[in-house]
Amino acid sequence: MVYLLKFGASWILPPGIFILAFWALAVYIWKWKRERRLAALLAGVTLVFYLFCTSLVSERTMGWLESAYMPPAEPQGDAIVMLGGGAFSEVPDVDGKGALCSNPSSRLLTAVRLQRKLDVPILLSGGQVYEDSGPEAEIARRILISLGVPEDKILVETKSINTTQNARFSAAILREHGLTHPILVTSAFHMNRSVLAFAKQDVAVTPYPADYQTNLRHVFHYNKLSPQAGALRDNVIVLQEVLRTAVMRYLE
Repeated sequence: MVYLLKFGASWILPPGIFILAFWALAVYIWKWKRERRLAALLAGVTLVFYLFCTSLVSERTMGWLESAYMPPAEPQGDAIVMLGGGAFSEVPDVDGKGALCSNPSSRLLTAVRLQRKLDVPILLSGGQVYEDSGPEAEIARRILISLGVPEDKILVETKSINTTQNARFSAAILREHGLTHPILVTSAFHMNRSVLAFAKQDVAVTPYPADYQTNLRHVFHYNKLSPQAGALRDNVIVLQEVLRTAVMRYLE
């Protein structure tokens, strides 16, 4: 009963209510306005939009993107590079002000566990992207210190505002410190583009994806046919990553 209620609720909240409205409009145009081509076009666009709003589709698209690399069973390297992904400067935290967004928080958890396992430096890459966002690397540095990572094991890169700059500025710091075999930690959906960015800086990284958005194993449930804003978000992320990777590969 709980699952059925969730399925029904998804159709009276956005984006489900908009999908129903567009389908109703398509039926109206077909039946009363006799504009059958327009009605068919609207129905087709609405169907595509609906599918992009289902986790049945987003699990497959996101899973395809996230499967580009798998974490090595025994990672080896002389440094860990963690890419930023957003931060807030004016929010309270346990030991100060400023916090990472959910994606980089998950990345940081993986990075700190790798650091404890390998006892190598962590290079935190990420600047302040917008005036009202936080200085990502500095916030992450404060959190690492509070988690017990020695200050002399933390390097920070604070100028980058996108993945290309993450790689460019991080590569310079790695060379400055004589570090040649970095382990790259970022979200699994972001890894393909990130590896390419470092390759363009002649830096070969060991990919260690984190922050997975979907399970590797998919089981069908009818609720995966319900329209969900989260599923649409995941599909938009996939499209953005594909587009940005193509731009990086062929235009940058």
